[in-house]
Amino acid sequence: MKVVILNQYYAPDVASTGHLLHELANNLAEGGADVQVITCRPSYGPPETWQPCPKRERTPAGVRVFRMRSTRYSKDRILGRLINSITFLLPLFLRVLFRKRRGEVFLYTTNPPYLGIVGTIVSFFRSHPYVLLLHDAYPQLAVWVGKIRKGGLIDRFWHFLNGVMYRRARQTIVLCDAAKELVCKTYGVDPSLVHVIPNWADGEFLHPIEKNSSTFAVEHGLLEPFTVLYSGNLGLYYEFDTILNAATILRDENFKLVFVGAGGVRSHIEQQIRDRKLDNTLLLPHQPFETLNESLNACDASLVTIAKGIEGISFPSKLYSSLAVGKPILAISERYSSLKTIIEKNNAGRWVELGDPDGLVKAIRAMMNDSEEAMRMGKSARDLFNRDYTLQSSASRYADVLEMAVPKP
Repeated sequence: MKVVILNQYYAPDVASTGHLLHELANNLAEGGADVQVITCRPSYGPPETWQPCPKRERTPAGVRVFRMRSTRYSKDRILGRLINSITFLLPLFLRVLFRKRRGEVFLYTTNPPYLGIVGTIVSFFRSHPYVLLLHDAYPQLAVWVGKIRKGGLIDRFWHFLNGVMYRRARQTIVLCDAAKELVCKTYGVDPSLVHVIPNWADGEFLHPIEKNSSTFAVEHGLLEPFTVLYSGNLGLYYEFDTILNAATILRDENFKLVFVGAGGVRSHIEQQIRDRKLDNTLLLPHQPFETLNESLNACDASLVTIAKGIEGISFPSKLYSSLAVGKPILAISERYSSLKTIIEKNNAGRWVELGDPDGLVKAIRAMMNDSEEAMRMGKSARDLFNRDYTLQSSASRYADVLEMAVPKP
Protein backbone atom coordinates (compact mmCIF):
# COMPACT_ATOMS: atom_id res chain seq x y z
CA MET A 1 0.00 0.00 0.00
CA LYS A 2 1.35 3.42 -1.01
CA VAL A 3 0.23 6.18 1.34
CA VAL A 4 0.84 9.93 1.11
CA ILE A 5 0.07 11.91 4.28
CA LEU A 6 -0.43 15.66 3.91
CA ASN A 7 -0.43 18.05 6.86
CA GLN A 8 0.93 21.54 7.47
CA TYR A 9 2.60 20.51 10.75
CA TYR A 10 4.78 17.49 11.45
CA ALA A 11 7.26 16.37 14.10
CA PRO A 12 9.40 17.84 15.54
CA ASP A 13 6.91 20.74 15.39
CA VAL A 14 5.06 21.16 18.70
CA ALA A 15 1.60 20.68 17.15
CA SER A 16 -0.02 17.56 18.61
CA THR A 17 -1.40 16.55 15.20
CA GLY A 18 2.12 16.59 13.79
CA HIS A 19 3.34 14.13 16.39
CA LEU A 20 0.28 11.92 15.97
CA LEU A 21 0.84 11.72 12.22
CA HIS A 22 4.54 11.05 12.77
CA GLU A 23 3.66 8.04 14.92
CA LEU A 24 0.97 6.88 12.49
CA ALA A 25 3.32 7.14 9.50
CA ASN A 26 6.05 5.15 11.23
CA ASN A 27 3.58 2.48 12.34
CA LEU A 28 2.17 2.09 8.82
CA ALA A 29 5.69 1.90 7.38
CA GLU A 30 6.73 -0.72 9.92
CA GLY A 31 3.67 -2.69 8.85
CA GLY A 32 4.90 -2.77 5.26
CA ALA A 33 3.31 0.32 3.70
CA ASP A 34 5.23 2.70 1.46
CA VAL A 35 4.65 6.01 3.29
CA GLN A 36 5.53 9.57 2.31
CA VAL A 37 4.71 12.75 4.25
CA ILE A 38 4.41 16.19 2.65
CA THR A 39 4.51 19.00 5.20
CA CYS A 40 6.21 22.31 6.13
CA ARG A 41 9.07 23.42 8.30
CA PRO A 42 8.19 23.77 12.01
CA SER A 43 5.98 26.82 12.47
CA TYR A 44 3.12 25.94 14.82
CA GLY A 45 4.47 27.21 18.14
CA PRO A 46 6.44 30.34 19.02
CA PRO A 47 9.76 30.81 17.15
CA GLU A 48 11.80 29.46 20.05
CA THR A 49 10.23 26.02 19.44
CA TRP A 50 11.22 25.88 15.75
CA GLN A 51 13.84 23.21 15.31
CA PRO A 52 16.02 23.06 12.18
CA CYS A 53 14.90 20.21 9.92
CA PRO A 54 16.18 18.85 6.60
CA LYS A 55 14.11 19.47 3.52
CA ARG A 56 14.11 15.72 2.85
CA GLU A 57 14.66 12.92 5.29
CA ARG A 58 13.95 9.25 5.76
CA THR A 59 13.00 8.04 9.22
CA PRO A 60 14.41 4.81 10.68
CA ALA A 61 11.02 3.22 9.98
CA GLY A 62 11.35 4.10 6.29
CA VAL A 63 8.97 7.09 6.08
CA ARG A 64 10.05 9.64 3.48
CA VAL A 65 9.40 13.21 4.72
CA PHE A 66 9.41 16.21 2.39
CA ARG A 67 9.22 19.66 3.99
CA MET A 68 8.11 22.56 1.83
CA ARG A 69 9.17 26.13 2.44
CA SER A 70 6.28 28.40 3.39
CA THR A 71 5.85 31.60 5.37
CA ARG A 72 5.87 31.35 9.15
CA TYR A 73 3.85 34.29 10.39
CA SER A 74 2.09 34.04 13.75
CA LYS A 75 -0.91 31.73 13.53
CA ASP A 76 -2.62 33.78 16.25
CA ARG A 77 -3.43 36.44 13.61
CA ILE A 78 -5.88 35.63 10.83
CA LEU A 79 -3.85 37.31 8.08
CA GLY A 80 -0.65 35.54 9.10
CA ARG A 81 -2.38 32.18 9.27
CA LEU A 82 -4.02 32.77 5.87
CA ILE A 83 -0.72 33.68 4.20
CA ASN A 84 0.96 30.63 5.74
CA SER A 85 -1.81 28.43 4.36
CA ILE A 86 -1.67 29.93 0.86
CA THR A 87 2.12 29.58 0.58
CA PHE A 88 1.72 25.94 1.57
CA LEU A 89 -1.37 25.03 -0.47
CA LEU A 90 -0.49 26.50 -3.87
CA PRO A 91 2.84 24.71 -4.37
CA LEU A 92 1.33 21.61 -2.75
CA PHE A 93 -1.50 21.59 -5.30
CA LEU A 94 0.97 21.70 -8.19
CA ARG A 95 3.12 19.00 -6.63
CA VAL A 96 0.15 16.67 -6.20
CA LEU A 97 -1.44 17.49 -9.56
CA PHE A 98 1.69 16.53 -11.52
CA ARG A 99 2.65 13.59 -9.32
CA LYS A 100 3.50 10.58 -11.49
CA ARG A 101 3.41 7.64 -9.07
CA ARG A 102 0.40 5.37 -9.52
CA GLY A 103 -1.54 3.34 -7.01
CA GLU A 104 -1.24 5.85 -4.17
CA VAL A 105 -3.90 6.78 -1.63
CA PHE A 106 -3.74 10.26 -0.09
CA LEU A 107 -4.63 11.12 3.51
CA TYR A 108 -5.68 14.78 3.83
CA THR A 109 -6.02 16.28 7.31
CA THR A 110 -7.64 19.52 8.46
CA ASN A 111 -4.37 21.41 9.01
CA PRO A 112 -5.02 23.85 7.39
CA PRO A 113 -8.79 23.33 7.55
CA TYR A 114 -9.28 23.58 3.78
CA LEU A 115 -6.37 21.26 2.89
CA GLY A 116 -8.74 18.58 1.57
CA ILE A 117 -9.91 20.97 -1.16
CA VAL A 118 -6.56 20.29 -2.86
CA GLY A 119 -7.50 16.64 -3.20
CA THR A 120 -10.97 17.53 -4.43
CA ILE A 121 -9.69 19.79 -7.22
CA VAL A 122 -7.00 17.31 -8.27
CA SER A 123 -9.62 14.56 -8.46
CA PHE A 124 -11.39 16.48 -11.25
CA PHE A 125 -8.25 16.34 -13.41
CA ARG A 126 -6.98 12.82 -12.71
CA SER A 127 -7.62 9.71 -10.67
CA HIS A 128 -6.88 10.78 -7.12
CA PRO A 129 -8.20 8.49 -4.36
CA TYR A 130 -8.15 10.27 -1.04
CA VAL A 131 -9.24 9.83 2.57
CA LEU A 132 -10.20 12.79 4.76
CA LEU A 133 -9.12 12.96 8.40
CA LEU A 134 -11.29 15.43 10.33
CA HIS A 135 -9.71 16.86 13.47
CA ASP A 136 -11.46 20.25 13.61
CA ALA A 137 -14.63 21.01 11.65
CA TYR A 138 -14.67 24.20 9.61
CA PRO A 139 -16.41 26.54 8.92
CA GLN A 140 -18.23 25.57 12.14
CA LEU A 141 -15.25 26.53 14.29
CA ALA A 142 -14.76 29.81 12.44
CA VAL A 143 -18.42 30.66 13.09
CA TRP A 144 -18.08 29.63 16.74
CA VAL A 145 -15.13 31.97 17.36
CA GLY A 146 -16.90 34.78 15.50
CA LYS A 147 -14.47 35.06 12.59
CA ILE A 148 -17.20 34.57 9.98
CA ARG A 149 -20.97 35.05 10.09
CA LYS A 150 -23.23 32.00 10.21
CA GLY A 151 -25.23 31.86 6.99
CA GLY A 152 -23.04 34.49 5.36
CA LEU A 153 -21.42 34.21 1.95
CA ILE A 154 -18.15 32.74 3.22
CA ASP A 155 -19.97 30.26 5.46
CA ARG A 156 -22.25 29.05 2.68
CA PHE A 157 -19.46 28.80 0.10
CA TRP A 158 -17.26 26.89 2.54
CA HIS A 159 -20.09 24.43 3.23
CA PHE A 160 -20.56 24.00 -0.52
CA LEU A 161 -16.86 23.15 -0.96
CA ASN A 162 -17.02 20.77 2.01
CA GLY A 163 -19.98 18.96 0.49
CA VAL A 164 -18.06 18.31 -2.72
CA MET A 165 -14.93 17.39 -0.78
CA TYR A 166 -16.61 14.82 1.48
CA ARG A 167 -18.70 13.27 -1.27
CA ARG A 168 -15.68 12.77 -3.54
CA ALA A 169 -13.58 11.25 -0.75
CA ARG A 170 -13.25 7.46 -0.81
CA GLN A 171 -13.51 7.36 3.01
CA THR A 172 -13.59 9.78 5.95
CA ILE A 173 -12.11 9.39 9.44
CA VAL A 174 -13.44 11.33 12.46
CA LEU A 175 -12.56 11.31 16.16
CA CYS A 176 -15.94 10.79 17.82
CA ASP A 177 -19.57 9.87 17.19
CA ALA A 178 -20.69 13.51 17.34
CA ALA A 179 -18.28 14.38 14.51
CA LYS A 180 -19.59 11.48 12.40
CA GLU A 181 -23.15 12.71 12.88
CA LEU A 182 -22.07 16.22 11.87
CA VAL A 183 -20.44 15.03 8.63
CA CYS A 184 -23.24 12.69 7.62
CA LYS A 185 -26.14 15.03 8.37
CA THR A 186 -24.55 18.26 7.15
CA TYR A 187 -23.08 16.96 3.90
CA GLY A 188 -25.21 13.92 3.09
CA VAL A 189 -22.36 11.43 3.35
CA ASP A 190 -23.14 7.70 3.55
CA PRO A 191 -22.49 6.68 7.20
CA SER A 192 -20.76 3.50 6.01
CA LEU A 193 -18.02 5.70 4.54
CA VAL A 194 -17.35 7.58 7.80
CA HIS A 195 -15.25 5.81 10.44
CA VAL A 196 -14.79 6.80 14.08
CA ILE A 197 -11.14 6.26 15.08
CA PRO A 198 -9.88 8.08 18.19
CA ASN A 199 -6.47 9.64 18.47
CA TRP A 200 -3.85 8.08 20.72
CA ALA A 201 -0.66 8.65 22.63
CA ASP A 202 2.64 6.78 22.71
CA GLY A 203 2.08 4.46 25.62
CA GLU A 204 5.74 3.44 25.82
CA PHE A 205 7.15 6.96 25.87
CA LEU A 206 4.30 8.30 28.04
CA HIS A 207 3.87 6.13 31.11
CA PRO A 208 3.10 6.61 34.81
CA ILE A 209 5.87 7.57 37.21
CA GLU A 210 5.61 8.87 40.77
CA LYS A 211 5.41 12.64 41.03
CA ASN A 212 8.36 12.50 43.41
CA SER A 213 10.43 11.00 40.58
CA SER A 214 9.65 13.81 38.14
CA THR A 215 12.56 16.22 37.68
CA PHE A 216 10.03 18.76 36.35
CA ALA A 217 8.09 18.57 39.64
CA VAL A 218 11.29 19.01 41.64
CA GLU A 219 12.45 21.95 39.51
CA HIS A 220 9.17 23.85 39.87
CA GLY A 221 8.39 23.06 43.49
CA LEU A 222 5.39 20.81 42.82
CA LEU A 223 6.22 17.92 45.15
CA GLU A 224 4.39 19.12 48.23
CA PRO A 225 1.19 20.86 47.01
CA PHE A 226 -1.67 18.98 45.35
CA THR A 227 -1.01 19.89 41.71
CA VAL A 228 -3.45 20.11 38.81
CA LEU A 229 -1.74 20.32 35.42
CA TYR A 230 -2.94 21.50 32.02
CA SER A 231 -0.34 20.86 29.32
CA GLY A 232 -1.13 21.64 25.70
CA ASN A 233 -2.73 24.20 23.45
CA LEU A 234 -4.00 27.24 25.35
CA GLY A 235 -6.45 27.98 22.56
CA LEU A 236 -9.94 29.34 22.12
CA TYR A 237 -11.58 25.92 21.97
CA TYR A 238 -10.88 25.19 25.63
CA GLU A 239 -12.39 26.74 28.74
CA PHE A 240 -10.06 27.95 31.49
CA ASP A 241 -12.14 30.38 33.54
CA THR A 242 -13.73 27.56 35.56
CA ILE A 243 -10.33 26.30 36.76
CA LEU A 244 -9.05 29.84 37.35
CA ASN A 245 -12.12 30.54 39.50
CA ALA A 246 -11.44 27.30 41.38
CA ALA A 247 -7.81 28.32 41.92
CA THR A 248 -9.07 31.62 43.36
CA ILE A 249 -11.21 29.75 45.88
CA LEU A 250 -8.29 27.43 46.75
CA ARG A 251 -5.70 30.20 47.10
CA ASP A 252 -5.15 29.52 50.85
CA GLU A 253 -5.02 25.73 50.56
CA ASN A 254 -2.24 23.28 49.72
CA PHE A 255 -2.98 23.52 46.00
CA LYS A 256 -1.09 24.40 42.83
CA LEU A 257 -2.40 24.98 39.30
CA VAL A 258 0.07 24.69 36.42
CA PHE A 259 -0.44 25.67 32.78
CA VAL A 260 2.14 24.54 30.20
CA GLY A 261 1.83 25.65 26.59
CA ALA A 262 0.94 28.50 24.27
CA GLY A 263 -2.05 29.67 22.27
CA GLY A 264 -4.63 32.35 21.68
CA VAL A 265 -5.80 32.70 25.29
CA ARG A 266 -2.41 32.47 27.00
CA SER A 267 -2.34 36.26 27.41
CA HIS A 268 -5.83 36.12 29.00
CA ILE A 269 -4.65 33.49 31.48
CA GLU A 270 -1.55 35.53 32.26
CA GLN A 271 -3.67 38.63 32.86
CA GLN A 272 -6.07 36.71 35.12
CA ILE A 273 -3.18 35.39 37.20
CA ARG A 274 -1.92 38.95 37.69
CA ASP A 275 -5.31 40.51 38.37
CA ARG A 276 -6.33 37.83 40.86
CA LYS A 277 -2.85 37.66 42.43
CA LEU A 278 -2.87 33.89 42.07
CA ASP A 279 0.33 32.85 43.80
CA ASN A 280 -0.86 29.25 43.51
CA THR A 281 -0.89 29.33 39.69
CA LEU A 282 2.10 28.81 37.41
CA LEU A 283 2.20 29.59 33.67
CA LEU A 284 5.04 27.96 31.72
CA PRO A 285 6.00 27.80 28.02
CA HIS A 286 6.07 24.68 25.84
CA GLN A 287 8.51 22.12 27.19
CA PRO A 288 10.91 20.07 25.02
CA PHE A 289 9.18 17.00 23.66
CA GLU A 290 11.92 14.78 25.10
CA THR A 291 10.89 15.77 28.64
CA LEU A 292 7.14 15.45 28.08
CA ASN A 293 6.77 12.36 30.25
CA GLU A 294 8.49 14.17 33.12
CA SER A 295 6.25 17.24 32.85
CA LEU A 296 2.97 15.31 32.42
CA ASN A 297 3.76 13.26 35.52
CA ALA A 298 4.55 16.32 37.64
CA CYS A 299 0.99 16.51 39.00
CA ASP A 300 -1.65 14.75 41.05
CA ALA A 301 -4.45 15.27 38.49
CA SER A 302 -4.62 16.22 34.81
CA LEU A 303 -7.03 18.85 33.51
CA VAL A 304 -8.89 18.22 30.24
CA THR A 305 -11.46 20.72 29.00
CA ILE A 306 -13.49 21.67 25.96
CA ALA A 307 -15.45 24.88 25.49
CA LYS A 308 -19.21 25.30 25.19
CA GLY A 309 -20.61 24.56 21.73
CA ILE A 310 -17.55 22.65 20.51
CA GLU A 311 -18.92 19.11 20.81
CA GLY A 312 -18.56 17.35 17.46
CA ILE A 313 -16.60 20.28 15.99
CA SER A 314 -13.38 19.49 17.87
CA PHE A 315 -12.11 17.04 20.48
CA PRO A 316 -9.39 17.56 23.13
CA SER A 317 -6.54 15.32 21.99
CA LYS A 318 -4.70 15.93 25.25
CA LEU A 319 -7.11 13.43 26.85
CA TYR A 320 -5.03 10.58 25.45
CA SER A 321 -1.68 11.76 26.83
CA SER A 322 -3.33 12.44 30.19
CA LEU A 323 -4.75 8.93 30.29
CA ALA A 324 -1.37 7.49 29.27
CA VAL A 325 0.47 8.86 32.33
CA GLY A 326 -2.14 7.37 34.65
CA LYS A 327 -3.25 10.50 36.45
CA PRO A 328 -6.90 11.01 37.46
CA ILE A 329 -8.66 13.30 35.02
CA LEU A 330 -10.48 16.49 35.96
CA ALA A 331 -12.78 16.91 32.96
CA ILE A 332 -14.65 20.18 32.34
CA SER A 333 -17.26 20.17 29.57
CA GLU A 334 -20.93 20.49 28.77
CA ARG A 335 -23.26 17.93 30.27
CA TYR A 336 -23.88 15.97 27.04
CA SER A 337 -20.21 15.82 26.04
CA SER A 338 -18.59 12.49 25.18
CA LEU A 339 -15.74 13.59 27.46
CA LYS A 340 -18.13 13.26 30.43
CA THR A 341 -19.21 9.79 29.30
CA ILE A 342 -15.65 8.55 28.86
CA ILE A 343 -14.46 9.73 32.28
CA GLU A 344 -17.49 8.71 34.32
CA LYS A 345 -18.11 5.37 32.61
CA ASN A 346 -14.54 4.26 33.30
CA ASN A 347 -14.06 5.92 36.72
CA ALA A 348 -10.96 7.62 35.30
CA GLY A 349 -11.46 10.85 37.24
CA ARG A 350 -14.15 13.40 37.94
CA TRP A 351 -16.34 15.39 35.55
CA VAL A 352 -17.49 18.95 36.26
CA GLU A 353 -19.85 21.06 34.19
CA LEU A 354 -18.55 24.21 32.52
CA GLY A 355 -18.98 27.27 34.71
CA ASP A 356 -19.18 25.34 37.99
CA PRO A 357 -16.02 26.29 39.96
CA ASP A 358 -17.62 25.19 43.23
CA GLY A 359 -18.17 21.71 41.80
CA LEU A 360 -14.58 21.66 40.59
CA VAL A 361 -13.29 22.73 44.01
CA LYS A 362 -15.34 19.92 45.56
CA ALA A 363 -13.82 17.38 43.14
CA ILE A 364 -10.28 18.65 43.81
CA ARG A 365 -10.75 18.57 47.59
CA ALA A 366 -12.11 15.03 47.36
CA MET A 367 -8.93 13.94 45.57
CA MET A 368 -6.77 15.85 48.05
CA ASN A 369 -8.47 14.15 51.00
CA ASP A 370 -8.58 10.62 49.56
CA SER A 371 -5.27 9.88 47.87
CA GLU A 372 -6.03 6.17 47.58
CA GLU A 373 -9.19 6.82 45.56
CA ALA A 374 -7.26 9.27 43.39
CA MET A 375 -4.66 6.57 42.75
CA ARG A 376 -7.39 4.09 41.82
CA MET A 377 -8.82 6.55 39.33
CA GLY A 378 -5.35 7.09 37.90
CA LYS A 379 -4.91 3.35 37.44
CA SER A 380 -8.30 3.17 35.75
CA ALA A 381 -7.18 5.97 33.44
CA ARG A 382 -4.13 4.00 32.32
CA ASP A 383 -6.20 0.81 31.96
CA LEU A 384 -8.64 2.71 29.73
CA PHE A 385 -5.74 4.01 27.66
CA ASN A 386 -4.30 0.50 27.21
CA ARG A 387 -7.68 -0.78 26.10
CA ASP A 388 -8.88 1.92 23.69
CA TYR A 389 -6.29 4.60 22.94
CA THR A 390 -2.99 3.02 21.93
CA LEU A 391 -1.22 3.74 18.66
CA GLN A 392 -1.38 0.09 17.68
CA SER A 393 -5.15 -0.09 18.10
CA SER A 394 -5.89 3.06 16.09
CA ALA A 395 -3.19 2.56 13.45
CA SER A 396 -4.52 -0.87 12.50
CA ARG A 397 -7.94 0.70 11.92
CA TYR A 398 -6.35 3.48 9.85
CA ALA A 399 -4.66 0.83 7.73
CA ASP A 400 -8.01 -0.88 7.14
CA VAL A 401 -9.68 2.37 6.04
CA LEU A 402 -6.78 3.37 3.79
CA GLU A 403 -6.84 -0.09 2.22
CA MET A 404 -10.50 0.45 1.33
CA ALA A 405 -9.51 3.57 -0.62
CA VAL A 406 -6.59 2.05 -2.53
CA PRO A 407 -7.36 2.13 -6.26
CA LYS A 408 -8.03 -1.34 -7.59
CA PRO A 409 -6.56 -2.50 -10.94
